[in-house]
Amino acid sequence: MGETSDKIKEMLSLKAEIRKMGGEKAIARQKKDGKLTARERLDAFFDSGTFRELDVFVRHRCVNFGMDKVDIPSDGVITGHGLVDGRPVFAFAQDFTARAGSLGEMHAKKICKVMDLAMKSGVPVVGFNDSGGARIQEGVDALFGYGEIFYRNSVSSGVIPQISAIMGPTAGGAVYSPAMTDWVFMVKKTSHMFITGPQVIKSVTGEDISFEDLGGAMTHNEKSGVAHFACESDLDAIERIRKLLSFLPPNNIEDPPIIQTGDDPARMDPMLDTLVPADVNQSYDMKDVITAIVDDGDFFEPHMHFAKNIVVGFARLNGRSIGIIANQPKFLAGCLDIDASDKATRFIRFCDAFNIPILTFADVPGYLPGSEQEWGGIIRHGAKLLWCYSEATVPKLLVIVRKDYGGAYIAMSSKHLGADMAFAWPSAEIAVMGAEGAANVIHRREIDSADDPVAKRKEKIAEYKKLFSNPYIAANRGYIDDIIVPSETRPRLIEALEILSNKRQALPPKKHGNIPA
Repeated sequence: MGETSDKIKEMLSLKAEIRKMGGEKAIARQKKDGKLTARERLDAFFDSGTFRELDVFVRHRCVNFGMDKVDIPSDGVITGHGLVDGRPVFAFAQDFTARAGSLGEMHAKKICKVMDLAMKSGVPVVGFNDSGGARIQEGVDALFGYGEIFYRNSVSSGVIPQISAIMGPTAGGAVYSPAMTDWVFMVKKTSHMFITGPQVIKSVTGEDISFEDLGGAMTHNEKSGVAHFACESDLDAIERIRKLLSFLPPNNIEDPPIIQTGDDPARMDPMLDTLVPADVNQSYDMKDVITAIVDDGDFFEPHMHFAKNIVVGFARLNGRSIGIIANQPKFLAGCLDIDASDKATRFIRFCDAFNIPILTFADVPGYLPGSEQEWGGIIRHGAKLLWCYSEATVPKLLVIVRKDYGGAYIAMSSKHLGADMAFAWPSAEIAVMGAEGAANVIHRREIDSADDPVAKRKEKIAEYKKLFSNPYIAANRGYIDDIIVPSETRPRLIEALEILSNKRQALPPKKHGNIPA
């Protein structure tokens, strides 16, 4: 009995020593930089007392460059599983206090093990990234590790949700795994992502740029679109990840959880009846429409700082999770452009993969014109939007709020791309183009030859508006299922969502399509 007790004490002592991570000095440096430790991040993320660590005793096997004499607690990464709001999740957290969280063979194997377990179990996996990069002493074994992780990111995609939290440096090959996951959270001032660091860039190109400007949280949220959330602190990021998970199913077989919010499904909002300006050239905030309709006005928005002319995000209608895509008239008049197309298409594919119904609010004058857009590939990027709405088999609802012109009308979840139910407000204008432009094209000669071209142009614009600048012709053709009073939008959408909740649609069998790049 005494021998068994001694062995238990020895095991507990070893665990306690390992859990000291890189030691007091390294932890103090981490705190000085405003960062939580890897273990603190996991403790804050999981429900209290539910985290169970795996592979705590794993050690590296490298003997090169004196590494056989170097001890790296837990090989620089802490892995395991626990509960988030009572639901299981796997996670790993790189430990910057232990050899800068550098990735080697065993470090990568630990991450791969929790990724494999998450796939087998059908639950999400979350990675807290804080690493100096590949452990160069291990050479190709470190590269092997990255490749194994990338492979699993690809195989897991669309099967289980994958979330990355960048909470320190992430450079070189290490940036590709987060980029392959579904959602990327970054922390302002303390997290950075880049392929090539500022020093190398300066030596090669002469460009002098800071870490923050090159790869900081706001850079990747505003400019590159690589990151979806810019958080104020580690704790802020963790709370937002927990909230994101509340909208999601654990895997692609199950439906998202239904969470009763207490918001009356029959609630109507008279404010919506007067929200849209009569002048089609006057802007308004589409988020006011969204928050007036969804449960408790709670709209969880990723990519808030990127491609602001389109809005995407999660909300609930009568407790059911929905994904929302909406043109934003406040920015570029809500035009579709390259970045907006990319932003929306990836969101559509995520929602479709995880059985989240898609609700689209349309107010779009068309695609953004200009040589920069044409040369940048607006044709292929815009084609992705058509592709992904067509490919999606989840329930698809459409509300046309105001302008819905030309090819952009088709692209924004029109009936022609498979929308299940399409509604329009009386303010909707569904046409090939705006009345002013249409009159100029159709009646150019008549206007030019008139005694009073200005008056004739006004006359022709009025004629076109009366004929096309309304939702009634589209409704006559059955392209719109109903024209509704704006204040009644919430109950109408909830009724539609309920009736479509058991929707089943099968696409032709194939290995995969060839999506426009």
